[in-house]
Amino acid sequence: MKKLSYLLIPLFLTSFDMNAQESYMARAKINYIFSHIRDTTNRQNIYTENMVLLLSPELSVYKSLDKEKQNALIKKQVAEQVSNQTGSATNIKINIGGNPASSTVYYQFANQKKLIRKEYLVNNYLIEEPLPVIPWNITNDTLTISGLKCQKATAAFKGRNYEAWFCQDIPFFSGPWKLNGLPGLIIQASDTKGEVIFKFNGFEEIKLSEVQTTPVQAEEIPAPGQPKVIITGIDVADSGPEYLLALPSKAIPTKEKEFLKLKEAMRKDPQGFVQSALAGSNIPMNGAPSNLRVKQNPASSDPSAKKGSVINNPIELSEK
Repeated sequence: MKKLSYLLIPLFLTSFDMNAQESYMARAKINYIFSHIRDTTNRQNIYTENMVLLLSPELSVYKSLDKEKQNALIKKQVAEQVSNQTGSATNIKINIGGNPASSTVYYQFANQKKLIRKEYLVNNYLIEEPLPVIPWNITNDTLTISGLKCQKATAAFKGRNYEAWFCQDIPFFSGPWKLNGLPGLIIQASDTKGEVIFKFNGFEEIKLSEVQTTPVQAEEIPAPGQPKVIITGIDVADSGPEYLLALPSKAIPTKEKEFLKLKEAMRKDPQGFVQSALAGSNIPMNGAPSNLRVKQNPASSDPSAKKGSVINNPIELSEK
């Protein structure tokens, strides 16, 4: 396979201002099917989710494709129902079906050696940590995956023993989730128990003509002749320009400990949490004739919040 060295040409898009933060154009993307046995007492119940890793030399972004599809479906349903309503009716019903998908997004900054995790609880929160240094052992084993010549590496990381297949012909040094640091893109990876799997599901280069550079300007769905609709249950940052990589402009930096407190507050009182999070914003708290606010339980964006779900086997275990 021809080495895709031209993908390493940096491209900055200075016209897209994210509060003076640099933006980068994705040069390629790789899809994964993520599988996770979360409950070891019920190994037949395997959580799965379609994920994507968007790649640039400076920044890679790993997020849920299923979540993006759910957000798009929610917006479509709301827009259609609002346009069909008459008078002062404001009865909006949303049905996305399937399991809740993850709203967590991982940003790997290779040159700055930092990892930023974005979490969504009405507002976007950013939690920064050093980019993990993973003690990979590169072996001589090779495997061809969908025409990509890969080499095997192993490492102990976050309490699990991982096997990863990377492709040196694709010169990006990142991978799914927090995995990184091999001399080529991580095409596929799993822990040796088969409890956490990132399965390859397609790779493609991104053509410049496909890139959308116009940012989403508002967190609203305009309907001609109808009130503006503000949806408080989905993260519009995930529905911006698909191939333009940058941190969300209005995100709130926080620490892990503080974010866990926020999650607990949301769990105990979802309605009160939403009202508190929206306090001081320009979104009407009690509704107004010119605006319709569609609320969803913030817990709906967290797959672990599904009723009856058991997680006794998180992806990150205690280090031995």
